[in-house]
Amino acid sequence: MCLRPRDRLLLVPVVLCALLATTPSPAAGTPVDPMPLPTVPVPAVPAPLLPGPLLPGPLLPAPLLPAPVLPGPPAPALVAPADPEPPVPPAAAPEPAAPPVDGPDISISAEVARLYAEAARATAGYEKGRRAAEAQRLAAGRLQDQLDQQRGEMSLLRDDLGGVARAQYRNGGSLTFTARLLLSKTPDELLRGRRIARQAEEAVGRLLDRARLAEQRLSTAERRARAVWHDLDVRRAGLAAAKQRIATKLEAAQWTLQGEADRSVAAGTCAGAVPVDEDTPPAAAWVPPVEDYALSASFGSGGSHWVSGHTGQDFAVGIGAPVRAVGAGRVLSVSCGGAFGIEIIVQHPGGYYTQYAHLASLAVDQGQQVRTGQWIGQAGTTGNSTGPHLHFEVRLTPHLGSGVDPVPWLAERGVGL
Repeated sequence: MCLRPRDRLLLVPVVLCALLATTPSPAAGTPVDPMPLPTVPVPAVPAPLLPGPLLPGPLLPAPLLPAPVLPGPPAPALVAPADPEPPVPPAAAPEPAAPPVDGPDISISAEVARLYAEAARATAGYEKGRRAAEAQRLAAGRLQDQLDQQRGEMSLLRDDLGGVARAQYRNGGSLTFTARLLLSKTPDELLRGRRIARQAEEAVGRLLDRARLAEQRLSTAERRARAVWHDLDVRRAGLAAAKQRIATKLEAAQWTLQGEADRSVAAGTCAGAVPVDEDTPPAAAWVPPVEDYALSASFGSGGSHWVSGHTGQDFAVGIGAPVRAVGAGRVLSVSCGGAFGIEIIVQHPGGYYTQYAHLASLAVDQGQQVRTGQWIGQAGTTGNSTGPHLHFEVRLTPHLGSGVDPVPWLAERGVGL
């Protein structure tokens, strides 16, 4: 089909409009700009009317024109991505707390033991100082007697000097002796006068020397007496202050120990044993269970705290006082509940058992071998107790109700209470 030149010229705007109005559909999966540019139609431009006939010729393709640039919103600026923040390490999980330990704390039990040892040393020092103070008191008393004696001697010397002075005054003094010498008629009288004068002067000189010496002794004795009394006061004040400081610390630690022991008994569980450094073991085969005690409730005595009668011997001591095995043996049992509170039963050779009750802490474990005088616990007031003390029993079996009187039993073994 052949078109005339005029017709071919008319097709150019039609093709151009078709190219500008047609937009391809985006392919599936192709990202679409969220803000597309608006499409503006381009109006068709009519072909100019040319004079004269159009010459036939081949249809030429219309040249493609560049798309017009239309105003629109500014494109967003490209921002470089920021460096990612370093990851924050997760907070470390808190360590699980140590499980609570029932029973007296090891530190407070050891502190009470240390304070008891310190109190024992302070008491020994106090007794030593007291004996020294007593010796000083006796020495001061002797010095006081010497002072009184020397004051008496000074008084006598003053009287003697006064007598000599009065005699010289009555006799004319030294002038009289000089006149006698000058007026002597015979050599014997002259010599006798000289002898009397010399004796008088010597007597006065001796009295003056004795007076000076007595004054020096008196002054020295007074200084010594003042120094002795001062040292005595300082020593007594220092010993009393040191003893009071230890007693205050010990009392606070004792009740802390007792409070932990009460919690242990309430829970019915025993804390571990707290070993204690001990002194040289005694040479005897049997010893008392405690030291520095006072006997309170005796075996078989009645009272509202016991059903039938008291089954042991009570020793009144302070909380934390060392409790010792009365003899060698093996720890048969350790318990921390019931009427006896914290208690230990020791089996001895020969078929006897000893019980130590109302304790505040333990220093031995069940099955442990103990020697005579070994520290096995600390006294307290746990269980059915009205005050700090040690309940001590001697039994024929490990069980309650087989007890014998501990006082004669220990006496038979050389231990007097």
